[in-house]
Amino acid sequence: MTVPQTGLPALVARHAEHTPNALAVADGDTTLTYAQLVSRARRLASYLHDQGVRPGDPVALLMPRSAGTVVAQLALWWAGAAVVPLDPAHPRPRTAAMLEDSGATLTVGDSKLLEAAAPAGAVLALPDDERLPGPETAGEGPGPDDIAFVMFTSGSTGRPKGVATPHGAVAELVTAPDYVTVTARDRVLLHSPATFDGSTFEVWSALANGAAVVVCTTERPSFEDLAKDVERHGVTVAFFTTALFHQLAARRSRVFSLLRTVVVGGEAMAAQHARAVLRAFPWVELVNGYGPTETTTFATAHRVTDADCDGPVPIGRPVAGATAHILDEADLPVDDGARGELWIGGSRLAHGYTRRPELTAERFVDHPALGRLYRTGDLVSARPDGILDFHGRTDDQVKVRGFRIEPGEIEHVLREQPEVDDAAVTVRRPSPDDARLAAFVVAGPGPVPRSEALLSRLTALLPAHLVPDELTFVERLPLTTSGKVDRKALADLATAVDTIGEAEPLTPLQQAVAEVWGRSLGCEVTRPDADFLELGGHSLLALVVAEDLREDLGVELSLADFFAAPTVAGHADLVERALLAAHTDPHPDAPEDTDGRH
Repeated sequence: MTVPQTGLPALVARHAEHTPNALAVADGDTTLTYAQLVSRARRLASYLHDQGVRPGDPVALLMPRSAGTVVAQLALWWAGAAVVPLDPAHPRPRTAAMLEDSGATLTVGDSKLLEAAAPAGAVLALPDDERLPGPETAGEGPGPDDIAFVMFTSGSTGRPKGVATPHGAVAELVTAPDYVTVTARDRVLLHSPATFDGSTFEVWSALANGAAVVVCTTERPSFEDLAKDVERHGVTVAFFTTALFHQLAARRSRVFSLLRTVVVGGEAMAAQHARAVLRAFPWVELVNGYGPTETTTFATAHRVTDADCDGPVPIGRPVAGATAHILDEADLPVDDGARGELWIGGSRLAHGYTRRPELTAERFVDHPALGRLYRTGDLVSARPDGILDFHGRTDDQVKVRGFRIEPGEIEHVLREQPEVDDAAVTVRRPSPDDARLAAFVVAGPGPVPRSEALLSRLTALLPAHLVPDELTFVERLPLTTSGKVDRKALADLATAVDTIGEAEPLTPLQQAVAEVWGRSLGCEVTRPDADFLELGGHSLLALVVAEDLREDLGVELSLADFFAAPTVAGHADLVERALLAAHTDPHPDAPEDTDGRH
């Protein structure tokens, strides 16, 4: 199918014309047909135009995840603006940096969130649909080269980089995709933050193909929240970050029994988790997607089969107008089968980084033979059939005792061992002149093997300089806020126990909570005032702990409560109150029926 050269609103409008009564968006409280979605968005666009929004304006959007978010994005585009998504959970300094670097002229959204965030510059609370004046803005709206989103990614300097993605790039990614199955009969789950480019796929792969978006409105959904939303709304397609997929796969989550298609991306997919899902849920279409934000969410993809799980899972071939080139340090193509840096070209590259011309010129390169390319910094190789294998980051390479080492090579061998569920390798520096290759391993089910035995086995499989100097078993690998393995935190894990210190003894309930924490944090927790975040916890790990508390203690702990009192003592108090509430008879004086029931 030829992808229409147009903006995203026109794609939605066409479905509203041909299937006006088809479900477009559902968020639990609200359902919108395509006709209703377009009508609301066009009336809001008219209102935004009256408030001064003009074509080309970057406008920040701060809203809770809801059907209203989809309406607002469409409205801003019909008013001619580029959307700069903001996350209510982000700290103020990061939001301020995003507003400054994007050049946002206005921040619109939910009145309460705007009041709490207090962003610099002009703000506008969006009115409810009932209070929107007519008429509707007409016309096709933005063209393919106009900017749809400014999405921010982490920068090596610590300051986020705003990636300017055009409408045409998103439209080509999602319209009648051949790398994943999305039809008009599907329902696609939206649970990613608006600031994460996975949300681009979640919303617009649905609306570009006449399908429905099912919005998870829980700010920090637990594993159980996701499963309930999928079950309640008949979701058929979902995207999960690799780390979240691994967690769900390790638990054989029932969410897989309900889905037809699962798309995974963000990091290297563990073969054992992919195989476990495919064998337990053989009907699932499992797609491994790869792509930096700069290449519009996915540049390559691969439908994973059981046979793929005999080795590292490949990242596949270029999709939806992208091209892939493997170049050496001289920017020339590598020999067949050799490793090199992956450069992405084609029609879905971002325009560049907002207000960062030097960085744009550094990463988006006009190659003399291959045209405009984005250099990813990722190491890959191509099989004879063109399928790409991922080998880690060029900047993940480390040097220990004169040897240049790629941690991914060691991690792959570790994951191949039957007792190992996951592994990560980094360099630990106890002193400036002492560099040690440190492996951190998540054990599989059953008895935990001895570190010495596993290292001895690696000696038979790897050259001496690739055998780790130390190996530590942990319950979970530390992750960054974006769900990727936090390699800096890995180096701190070995001393985590020492930093906890001594404290007053734990109560029995606090001890139960501490044991759940310890399994996830990979260290012993001994203090009632131990803080989850200070011990390396983060939002994805909180999902794991909340699920473990539910399974071990029978208590549903919301993530809002979790982070409101993120100490062992605070969690124990919440658990105690929940247990008391669950086991207290609300009608103690009610007379008994003759059959003994209340």
